Amino acid sequence: MSETCLFCRIVAGDVAAEVVWATDQMVGFLDHRPVFKGHVLLVPRLHVVTLPDLPAELRDPFLASGQRLAAAMVDALGAQGSFVAVNNTVSQSVPHLHLHVVPRTKGDGLRGFFWPRTRYADGEAEQYAARLRRALTG
Repeated sequence: MSETCLFCRIVAGDVAAEVVWATDQMVGFLDHRPVFKGHVLLVPRLHVVTLPDLPAELRDPFLASGQRLAAAMVDALGAQGSFVAVNNTVSQSVPHLHLHVVPRTKGDGLRGFFWPRTRYADGEAEQYAARLRRALTG
């Protein structure tokens, strides 16, 4: 754990986040400034900066968790699919490996790599997180 890393602090429970997925190796939580509501960031509990730094034994759990989250976008949020992406160093605002899993619907307005951001209304993040948790555990 890096004491200066925001995502390590979220994993440790020192910084509040709407956690939707947690295993011994991974944590998924809502992005506080989502591209679309329900946008999840998946991080390994182990502090690694980029995908090339991810230890081999965490590759499958990382991808498997990403698959579960992508399916939950459809089941819980009614999305038609998802956008899944990892930035390595460039455009990586927090230097801790994270997979973006963003719910998508046809005509939602997302174009190329321009990522408009939105905000949750009061109480709305908790509602989105609860819907995703139900889909992931049910």
